[in-house]
Amino acid sequence: MATASKAKKKTVRIASGRKRVRQDVKLNAANTSLRSKFRTAVKGVLKAVASGDKSKAGDTFKSAQAVIDSIADKGIFHKNKAARIKSRLSAKVKALAVAAAA
Repeated sequence: MATASKAKKKTVRIASGRKRVRQDVKLNAANTSLRSKFRTAVKGVLKAVASGDKSKAGDTFKSAQAVIDSIADKGIFHKNKAARIKSRLSAKVKALAVAAAA
């Protein structure tokens, strides 16, 4: 049953199908790169919050917002997912500011 889990790749015979396969390889690479950029931006904000640096957390959050919005605009993630992640990051940054003030 080990072979059943692995999908067997089929050779596409129609020219438009072969072109679609070539395009998909490029698109997949671009989307993977953007997803990685997104994760890196989120991790940067989380590290800044964990370190307790209020100003750095705010700056990295602002740059991360732009990355998150661009990913959502391109359709890699749903807009609601992007909004949810921005909201959670914002709450952590704000909590850090409140903790520093108290």
